Amino acid sequence: MKNILARRTALIDASGIRKVFALAGSLKDPVNFSIGQPDFDVPELLKAEAIAAIESGANSYSMTAGIEQLRERISQKISDKLGWQNPHTLVTSGVSGGLLLTFMSLIDPGDEVIISDPYFVIYKHLINLLGGKCVFIDTYPDFGLHVENIEAAITKKTKLIIVNSPANPTGAVHSEDELKKLADVARKKDVIVLSDEIYSKFCYDGPCPTIANFYEKTLVMDGFSKAYAMTGWRLGYVAAHPYLAEIIEQMIKIQQYTFVCAPTPFQKAAVAAMDFDVSEYVARYRGKRDMIYNGLKDKFDIVKPGGAFYMFVKVPTGNATDFVKKAIDNNVLVIPGNVFSEKDTHFRISYATTKEKIAQGIRILNSLA
Repeated sequence: MKNILARRTALIDASGIRKVFALAGSLKDPVNFSIGQPDFDVPELLKAEAIAAIESGANSYSMTAGIEQLRERISQKISDKLGWQNPHTLVTSGVSGGLLLTFMSLIDPGDEVIISDPYFVIYKHLINLLGGKCVFIDTYPDFGLHVENIEAAITKKTKLIIVNSPANPTGAVHSEDELKKLADVARKKDVIVLSDEIYSKFCYDGPCPTIANFYEKTLVMDGFSKAYAMTGWRLGYVAAHPYLAEIIEQMIKIQQYTFVCAPTPFQKAAVAAMDFDVSEYVARYRGKRDMIYNGLKDKFDIVKPGGAFYMFVKVPTGNATDFVKKAIDNNVLVIPGNVFSEKDTHFRISYATTKEKIAQGIRILNSLA
């Protein structure tokens, strides 16, 4: 039988995260450090808002760019935070949807995108699907921004620099000084920055700065999945200074023919989420971060994460794939580092689970070390 598949399908593999997550169903009561979603449920107030929206008939398509009330709240938030007047906004089907629309609007075959390694897995695969070229900047061992290496990697083909802070998979939070230096480089080279800020609420050692405070040619991406446990509701947004209005307009155009719009009743609930205080949840995750870091740091080489709910841990010997196999054999689900990196020296822990499971996982991982 002739090959009927598009060539682009060979450029990506099934998600290594999902493969490990699927193992959870075959193991008996595992310690599941694999999946990146909160272990709390959507707050009751926000559930009630979604239910009320459904029952009131808000079940049709919204405007492609999102309901007006939500876009106004997002615009106000961005204006207050960044000082941008009349920012342009788009409500997307999760930040993942926003990433796809951005890449489709900007990347032609051969265009280069600069990405810090380790990286969120979707960046690499979407760029490859569109014929772009990923230019990886090695950030080991500290997972900092390494601005001098980014500057050296910029060429005439560079279309975009991606910043993810707080970061998945490392939990790294880039400092204001790092972001200012990168803003200076991006401005000098006239390169757009994409700032993925989906974990912006999960900052444990002080507020998380954003490069958008220092560089107006930044596309800001955030959403509701992580902070409000709405991972299945698929709600994100993109905001841009009027300088980048044309990009937002093109993204809206592409959304018309792809996602159409984000889910309408959940957009209604997201309006209420804009006023919902998640500091209690963040405080709990700070405690979990400290618990697992203190529990593993004597046996493993770890950079203490400043945000998100991940930890990227160096394996004591050998490669991460082999270590992860041993961990799974001992009922602990973690993700090998080569899912997020061009290296295979670390593994990712998501500590979005109970303290009881964290304590159990610490004991088992330390025994493997």
